[in-house]
Formats: sequence, structure tokens, C-alpha cells
Amino acid sequence: MSGPSDRPTGWGGEPVRRPALDDIKDAAAFLAGKVVRTPLLAMHGDERRRSIFLKPETLQPIGSFKLRGALNWARQLTEEQRAPGLSTCSAGNTAQALGYVARQHGVAARSMLPDTVPANKIAAIEGYGVTPVSVPVDELMAFMLEERWRDEPYCYLNPWGNPAMIAGSATVGLEIAEDMPDVQAVFVPVGGGGLASGVGSALKSLCPAARIIGVQTEASPSLRAAFEADRPVWVESQPTICEGAAVPLIVDEMYPLLREVVDEVVTVSEDDALAAVGHLAMHNKLVVEGAGAIAVAAALAGPDRGATVCILSGASISAERLLAAVESRRG
Repeated sequence: MSGPSDRPTGWGGEPVRRPALDDIKDAAAFLAGKVVRTPLLAMHGDERRRSIFLKPETLQPIGSFKLRGALNWARQLTEEQRAPGLSTCSAGNTAQALGYVARQHGVAARSMLPDTVPANKIAAIEGYGVTPVSVPVDELMAFMLEERWRDEPYCYLNPWGNPAMIAGSATVGLEIAEDMPDVQAVFVPVGGGGLASGVGSALKSLCPAARIIGVQTEASPSLRAAFEADRPVWVESQPTICEGAAVPLIVDEMYPLLREVVDEVVTVSEDDALAAVGHLAMHNKLVVEGAGAIAVAAALAGPDRGATVCILSGASISAERLLAAVESRRG
């Protein structure tokens, strides 16, 4: 499963530090009125009648939690820094968040994307005025790990290791703690690890008894592999309906923080991910993409953990995939 041992597993930076609770609260104060303070919704249709609640970040203006971090990052930029335009690397949702922010400031935006990103996400990215640059996954990873973005004029948003981005994402955990202080388990989708590191940081400070469970698809289990090896390792990602979480590597800079705040990692099958998309559409009337639904897939497949929250991280799914998920539930 692992790639060649000589492949780099980071860009040579310092380990990303856990965001301070004051920084998370400062981000929350800034984001108030700019993003949706998403509610906790009881999940319907669970035959075992467990206490599972949903945190629907799909209700954000761009349909993803990524807007929290992108807005928090952009507020720290000067006009001179923004002027050349904004750039990032993304599987879709970070690019849309960047476009939303760029529009607010009247500047250009572009994003490197893996060439596996589906057409519906490309269309959504372009709809926010972002220029998509599709490349093979290996080239995208080299762009990040070799810091090739330094040779370009754009102001670059690191989608994984930027502290302001992580503090913005951590406000999801802050809201969970405020709304359910006795929460016992939180299931968090994991791609590059920014959401899990932020949510875990907030909840370890405010609800230390809660278990933070990172969820990945069996098609791209990079965090599980890192936990097993106790170091970042490459995995060979397989085709998946969860392309938003299909990251073949947890980088060196992110691993220590994830190891600190994530208690365990579980993986879900493609069938379970598809079923979770259909479950949420049928029972809670929520449109959720594959990567956004894997937290629910994991919670439904596992034991009762008491008061549980599943974060629905994104809503970018094509009509064809959504219909397939619904039909699988009916079947």
C-alpha cells in the first residue's frame, strides 16, 4: 500500500502547532455573521435509535466548512498581499472557498486540482470565478511538497498547514462544545487533516472526555496508515466517490498535531459511503457529498458511543451520484 520510501513526506517546515483556544474564539468572533453557525440536528432513520447528531457544514454559503478557514486566513492579508490574486491546492471545496473570498476583495483566484475532480466540482469552482488547473495527483503533491508556489505571483493558501485556516476550522468544534458539552464522540472526515486537527484542538480543550474519531475511505487511508506506522507514509489512492478526502499522504508538518488530538481512525467502504449519502438524503433531506458523509457511515457501522456528533463536511455532489445513492437505499 505504501509508496517508495524515498518520496518526501513534507515540505521541511516546522510542525503545525495546536491552535490556542483564544485564537479559536477570536476566529469565531470574526466569523460571526459571515458564516452559518450550523445547528446540531438529530439524525433520523437509525434503526438502533442511538444518540447521533449531525453538524451540517453543508449549509455554509459554499456548501463546505472550508469557508471558515479561508475567511479567517484572508483577513490577515494586506491589500498588497491580495492584489496579485489568491491561489491554493484543492480537491474542490477549498477552491470554492477561495473564490468566495477573492470575490469579496475583487481579486483573481486560481487553484491546482487533481485531475480526478468530477465535472460538477469543476463547474462549481468556475462559478466562483476561480481558474482551475487540473494536473495528475503526483504533480499536485510535488507542487505542494516542493513549494513550487513560491515561484508564482499569487498569494498562496496552504490548505493543510496554515494556522489561521486551522483556527477557522476549529470553530466547528467550538460550536459543538457549546451546543453539546457532554458530547462523547465526534466523527470527523479526514483528507489533509485540517478539519480534524482544528476540531480536535477545540474539543480537547473544552470537552476532554470526548473521543475524536478521524474517518477515511478504504480507498485512501493515509491517516490510518500513518497511525499504524507512527509516521507519515504514502498510500496508493484508489478511485472513490469520496474524492474530497482522497489525499495520499498526511504530511510531516501535520502528523504530530493529528496524533495529539485524534484518538482513533476508522475507515469505511465505498458501499457504506454511498449508503450514507443516500441515508442523509432520504431521512434528513440533506444533500451531502461522499467525503462529507463518511462520518455518518462510520457511526452507523460502529458501536453505540453515546452522545455522538457526525460532521458533514461538504455538499458538492453531482445529481447522478446522489440519485445512485438514493437508489441504493431503496434497493
